[in-house]
Amino acid sequence: MKNLSLILNAVLIVAVAILFYLHFSAKGSAKQGPAKAESVNIYQPDVPIVYVNIDTLLNNYEYFKDIQDDFADKQSELEAELNNRSRQYEASAMDYQNKIQKGLVTRREAAELEQQLLGEQQSLLQLRDQLTMELTEEEQVSNRKLINAIMEYLKEYNADQNYQFIFSNSFGDNLLYANDKLDITYSVLPGLNDKYRAEKAK
Repeated sequence: MKNLSLILNAVLIVAVAILFYLHFSAKGSAKQGPAKAESVNIYQPDVPIVYVNIDTLLNNYEYFKDIQDDFADKQSELEAELNNRSRQYEASAMDYQNKIQKGLVTRREAAELEQQLLGEQQSLLQLRDQLTMELTEEEQVSNRKLINAIMEYLKEYNADQNYQFIFSNSFGDNLLYANDKLDITYSVLPGLNDKYRAEKAK
């Protein structure tokens, strides 16, 4: 989940580039017209622009909370499976060491036990990698579903609002300053949660 803001910001880079283009194009057009006072040289975009505070949105979005809970449960389940296999391996290793120290096995049996332990160790490492990959993939899919749910709702929300750009804003992202009056987070949240509840109830 910690990568969510980075993913959203990457999507928005194109929109930022468009804004810069509009900004400098407007300046170039202004230079060709009649001379104006310096007080009106500041570009005032007529494109409706607003933003959503991603941190606030996620903290209050019920779908995100459910995703976090499901991910935590899955992580605990996989960690328990890995820990159980680790304990089995440790028990086998201790049994092997005990038999060697007490001389309870022949050299041939000791070699066989050692190979068996190496096989268990390799199997344990493979399981660790498999579970890590499984957990990472699940997190990535959950993030994509979350982003898609937000973007799909914003399309519906914007059908009546007609905004040209809806930016994401979070601490440390590319949007360094935004007027609080342009923040539509709490306007978006009720409908976003209502839609999720309706889909969850199906």
